[in-house]
Amino acid sequence: MMSLDHTAIWVIDLEREKEFFMRYFDCVAGDRYCNPAKGFTSYFIAFPGGGRIEIMKREGMDPGRRSEACGYAHIAVNAGSREDVDRLTRRLISEGVPVESGPRITGDGYYESVILDPENNLIEIVSE
Repeated sequence: MMSLDHTAIWVIDLEREKEFFMRYFDCVAGDRYCNPAKGFTSYFIAFPGGGRIEIMKREGMDPGRRSEACGYAHIAVNAGSREDVDRLTRRLISEGVPVESGPRITGDGYYESVILDPENNLIEIVSE
């Protein structure tokens, strides 16, 4: 049976991004991987309920904010319940994390908040 193993995201500040996912989503980070010949460093970040994100950095990357384009749009993290979405959203707001929208019921029936991670990547916090 096939399943999605992981999604990868290019980041500028690898350690800050790792700490963000560990702090707010109870993720666990694997060992830091470095390839000095390619100027490449990464972590695999595992969610407690399954699924992983690989955060990757390469020397010389442009830190400018990315706009909407073909490719990566967002990550959706299932918080469990509407109450959990509300609780986490309140925590994020209180700690200064930018909230783009929500909590709200979307047109396709999800209950969600949309936040920005430290590098302005969109993260949906959802519950069905």
